[in-house]
This record gives sequence, C-alpha cells and structure tokens, in this order.
Amino acid sequence: MNDLDIAKSVPPHPIRLITQKLGLPEEKIEPYGKFKAKLDLELIQEEKVQQSKLILVTAITPTPAGEGKTTVTIGLSDALNDLGKNSIAVIREPSLGPVFGLKGGAAGGGWSQVIPMEDINLHFTGDFHAIEKSNNLLAALLDNAIQSKVKNLQIDARSILWKRAMDMNDRSLRNIVCGLGGKSGGVPRETGFQITAASEVMAILCMSKDLEDLKNRFAKIYLGDRLDGSPVFASDLNAQGAMATLMKEAIKPNIVQTLGHHPALIHGGPFANIAQGTNSILATKMGMSLGEYAVTEAGFGSDLGAEKFFNIKCREAGISPKATVLVATIRALKYHGGKPLTDLETEDLEALEKGFPNLEHHLESLKKFEIPVVVAINVFKSDTEAEKKLLIDFCKKLNIPVALSEGWERGGSGCLDLAKLVIQEAENCNRSFKPTYELEDSVVDKIKKVSQKVYGASEIILSPKAQNQLKKIERLGYQKLPICIAKTQKSISDQEKLIGRPQGFQITIREFEFAAGAGFLIPMAGEILRMPGLPAKPAAESMDISGSGEISGLF
Repeated sequence: MNDLDIAKSVPPHPIRLITQKLGLPEEKIEPYGKFKAKLDLELIQEEKVQQSKLILVTAITPTPAGEGKTTVTIGLSDALNDLGKNSIAVIREPSLGPVFGLKGGAAGGGWSQVIPMEDINLHFTGDFHAIEKSNNLLAALLDNAIQSKVKNLQIDARSILWKRAMDMNDRSLRNIVCGLGGKSGGVPRETGFQITAASEVMAILCMSKDLEDLKNRFAKIYLGDRLDGSPVFASDLNAQGAMATLMKEAIKPNIVQTLGHHPALIHGGPFANIAQGTNSILATKMGMSLGEYAVTEAGFGSDLGAEKFFNIKCREAGISPKATVLVATIRALKYHGGKPLTDLETEDLEALEKGFPNLEHHLESLKKFEIPVVVAINVFKSDTEAEKKLLIDFCKKLNIPVALSEGWERGGSGCLDLAKLVIQEAENCNRSFKPTYELEDSVVDKIKKVSQKVYGASEIILSPKAQNQLKKIERLGYQKLPICIAKTQKSISDQEKLIGRPQGFQITIREFEFAAGAGFLIPMAGEILRMPGLPAKPAAESMDISGSGEISGLF
C-alpha cells in the first residue's frame, strides 16, 4: 500500500477524544471539522515547558526525496507513547509546492503518519492562506503608497525588497513587472513572487510568542528605502494591525493525530534553506506544555535545520533539547559515496562505506552543541542486512547510540529500540545547548563560526555587495541579530555538487537580506530560489479525485 492507502485504512478518532486524553477543557479547543482543531494559546504554561523533554530530529545531507525526518519524528513519538511516556509530535505544515511538485507532502509516511493526511497536505486549517493574504496585503499597501500622493513617503520603487507570495511552484512568477496599464495601473517596477513558505510573514509567525508580538514584528518588516536613502518599514504604512488581523486564527497551533491515535501538533512551515526551517515556537511550547516529551523536527540536514533550530529558535524561545536524533539512510550514504541517484536500491557496501564521512561530519558538528546524539537508521525495503550491519558497526565504533527506525513499515512498534535510547539519553541530560556564536559577535564572526564549526569550511568570502551591505546593517542597528545562512540543502558546502564530506572549501556570501521582523539576518550563500519550479513530471499529474470525492495519487 502507498501512504494514502495506509492513511485511509485507519479511521481517525474524533479530535475531541484526542484532546480529552490530554485533559484539555472544551472551551480551549476550536474544532475544524471532526478530525482537526486549533488550540488556545493560553494552554502554553512556561513552568511545564521547562519540565518537558524536547527531542530534536534532524538528518544527514539528504537526497532530493528526503530521508524521512517526519516519518521518524512521528514513529518515535508513537513509540514513546507505547512505552508509557506522554509524548506529542510537533511538526511543520506542508507547502502545496512540494505536494504537487517532486518531494510530496510532509505528513510522514507508511505507518508513521499524521491524519487526516489529505486535509493536512492540502488546505488544512487555512494557515498558509492567511500568511499569503497577509504578505500580499502588505505588498498592495506598499504599491499604493508608491502611487499615492497623499502619503508622499517618497519611496524609491527601485529599492523595494518585498515580494508577493503564492503557495505553489511557479517559476514564471519569479521575476515580473507590475504596475503596467498607465496611471491607473500604478507605478511600473520589477518585482516577483516567492512561495508562501519563503515569506517573512511565515518566519515571523514561527518566531512570535503571541498576537501582540506578531503585530510588533510585522511593524519592523524592512521594505526598502526612500529617495533620500532612509529605510521604509511596514509601520510607515500602518500595515501591522491589518496584517495581524488576518492572522488571528493562523497564530493558533493545530492539533491532529497519528495513525497510532496519539496527539500531534502541526504549525508553520518555513523552509530551512532560506529561513529557520522549523515549526513555530508557539507549537513547540504547546507540545512541551502538554507532553512529558515533545518530539520535533528541523528541515533538511543538520547543517541547516539543526543549526538554526539551536542558534535562532532555541535562543529566542529559551528552550533546549534533551537529545538530538540524527536520521541517516543507507540510500543517502551510498549517494554520498558516489552511487548514482538512479541506482540506490542495489546493495553496494563500498559506496556505503565511502559515504560514511558525511554522517561523521554531521555527528561531529552536532556534538559541538553539547546535546546527546542518537543515530536513527531510517530503514527502506531495499536496505540489505549486510548494509544495515555495516552502518550499525560504524556508529558503534564511534561510540554513538544507534538503532533501526522501522516506522514506515511498523509504526511506533518499529521505533521502540530508538525510543529506549532516546529516553536513556534525554533523562541523563541536565545541560542546555552551547550556541555556535554569541549575539555580540560581529556579523562576519558569526558567519565564520557557523561556516567553520558547522559546515567545515576553511574560510568565508564576502562579495563587494555584501561588504557594502554590512555598513547598512550597522547603520540600521541589526548587527546583534542572529544569522540565518541561506544555502543549498544538497551539500554541507554552498556548492550543491560537492556531496559527501567536502574539505577545504570556501563559503561565499554574495549579499544579505534583512528579516528584521523575524529577528535575523540572512547571509545569502549561492543562488537560492524563493520560488521553486515544477519538475518535468510533477506529482500533480498523478493526482485525481472521483465524483464521490475520493482522492488518489496524493503522497
């Protein structure tokens, strides 16, 4: 059976039964149909947050199809519940772009899924739509201010950085000209679209602590400059109130269930190659308030998702994991050992062993955060016994706890050994993570420390444009913000073709973006697309719906 068939084979419990297990009062639950609901922010209790054990799931450098972090997250959380621990999975909301493109949805897979899978992977509770509308309201207000003689803000249209958003892969909208059609059409200028997950509105949602904080962060969004060079912010357009109004429901975390009928929270979904790559602080704290364990994920490999999870999210939220689970797959390690993507299902012990340095690098960089690490080998049907033994022996040689994760095939029961290791490590961890850099460090030093300690780079290079922008960063007072390096997810380096464990490479920062509302700087390493395109054969071509509403082809 495929993921959709498996999801359909397990009737979901009414969401009220799931919330009753958590002892949640009915007045704090806002149902969205029978099987999903939003939770009142008042359920977050800081005292319980500090008592809960947060588990971070990250991964080695992935193949294009991903290595199953969400599947492991859900399977692990179910296994913890099976072992008598009150655990809640806390994951990101899927973007429609990957759903209809190449990668598919983000609801887990096999017997380690969250349900109702179709709803979650499609419109869910409308959070992405609210984010998109809030983003585009600001764009409309901005173009209106450029056109309007009443406000007379003297905005330099050539300097505008803010783009419109749409939750779909559509490369034709990356670069457009708006304002055509004469005076009534506005002021013509070059602009473009970004996918909704790449919008700063998404990043702000996931960094906010409440509705008031969300509004204040919206006010700080940096839009561009006036003709005299002074900055223009969303507050200059009085946009923050209306933007926050559109987000009044979207700010509340969503609760669903796993196939094992255990609770799962889903909220927010910024990409890790251009933003912080993890669900909202609110959802994580909600999970920690309601569960003895909260198992969460961070996007792509640990060089992106985990680094930003620690240095940006945990620092801002005042939280720290008790253990980190590093997901490794035999197919990805064979790929990093030089085996073609089209031939990863055949046994190849030599390629597997050649790929081990990638795993070793991620382990070494994660250890620098001083939080215990457990390796989860996410098992695929093509994995052979000899390959599994070779990988397990390698981890044991490094004295790293390791277990097979068979959540896709067996659900929580396939992750019991992993859960036991996680419990052991988490209950013996009495320290907080060590950040890679201090906020007082210079911007250049922050980039150097992440590049050298996390990526393994030999040095960094700043383009002339980036060097000029550093002066602007200091002028705007942004130099003490954390950094969120945007780079490829396909390599530890900033060059996607350097697979495995590259050595002696340089990280080149070509420019900076300012996510002042979200509260971080974005050094751009390489060309990062904020609006992906569809593959030659999009997943959408295989999807259909019958006259009775039966969906097929969704994964």
